[in-house]
Amino acid sequence: MEAHEIQKAFINIYGQPDLLVRSPARINLIGEHTDYNGGYVLPAAINKETYFAISGNGTRTCNVYSTYFDETATFDLDNIQPSDKSWANYIIGAVDQIQKKGYDVQGFNIVFGGNIPIGAGLSSSASVECGLIFSVNELFSLGIDPLEIIKMGQKAENEFVGVQCGIMDQFINVMGKKDNALRLDCRSLEHYYFPLKLDDYCIMLCNSRVSHSLATSAYNTRKEECFRGVEVIKAHYPEVESLRDVKLTMLQHLLSELGEDVFNRCEFVIEENLRVLESCEQLQKGDLAGFGKNLYDSHYGLALKYKVSCPELDFLIGFTINKPQIVGARMMGGGFGGCSINIVEKAYKDEFAQAISDAYQQRFEIKPEIYEVASAAGTSELFISEHINN
Repeated sequence: MEAHEIQKAFINIYGQPDLLVRSPARINLIGEHTDYNGGYVLPAAINKETYFAISGNGTRTCNVYSTYFDETATFDLDNIQPSDKSWANYIIGAVDQIQKKGYDVQGFNIVFGGNIPIGAGLSSSASVECGLIFSVNELFSLGIDPLEIIKMGQKAENEFVGVQCGIMDQFINVMGKKDNALRLDCRSLEHYYFPLKLDDYCIMLCNSRVSHSLATSAYNTRKEECFRGVEVIKAHYPEVESLRDVKLTMLQHLLSELGEDVFNRCEFVIEENLRVLESCEQLQKGDLAGFGKNLYDSHYGLALKYKVSCPELDFLIGFTINKPQIVGARMMGGGFGGCSINIVEKAYKDEFAQAISDAYQQRFEIKPEIYEVASAAGTSELFISEHINN
């Protein structure tokens, strides 16, 4: 659904809204599994968005309608409890964080929905959390600054929803800038923008539409392996606090002590951080070929050293190899499913979408979803059209 449809849905239920807000999804260009290791990531906000229409209602009750699920949830600001509707907990958890910080929230009516593909790994959850906090902040003039919105959004997901996400998704949702990628230092939260001007190329996402059951358990295991590696390395190099501090030369003589699996996980993270830094320089210089090579190197590191890929993702990446119209591709996200990201010549994009879809469907009997996306600004207010009525 688009913004005007959300506004119309609001009008049909509650009357004209006071505020209309857009909140983007995100891609991560490069820098996978580096966040919880204190490293670097390079995300961009994109033009797939959640929209919110909201008005105050002068009560202590909040009424929330989701067009995604065609359901309403109601909760009391003076007695916040988790809902049995899982989608509502992203909203309730965000309001809970605002109140815990001592801000004076009043009752409101809200309708939200949008065009972010659910389950594609584009961080629709951060879009909902931060978009809601931004909306309530603007509606009631609470004066919450952007970094606080980011941290509240992450805490809502960690504490109320129960997903232990890092801060990248919420950060890029709020701080995104059109035609730019953002390099985030996950340890210090320092961030810098780099131009994402692809000229004759575009970003295509291929959603594998699979999610293997290994995803959660393997993710937790990888984190443990990295932290175990840090403990071993720290015994030799006391200055090491996380893999961010480790140089490849430090690892070389520790293979037998770390064991092959932990060694490989650590080596991948160290190399991936270097790839992020190098990719930023390449974007600055307009070196798309070099940037594309880093995407491929990232994928094969994820597949062979970090071991979080799967046959479907490897097939999607393999399909792009030796095609001059594609400069780079990799799996994106935690692994074992989700999307691949591809930098594709604009003139070839329709042919690419058809060819990769046919090949994937023939191999796995699953029709993938293909989306073209472009960089976008972070969460912001939209103009309310006076011409929409019910």
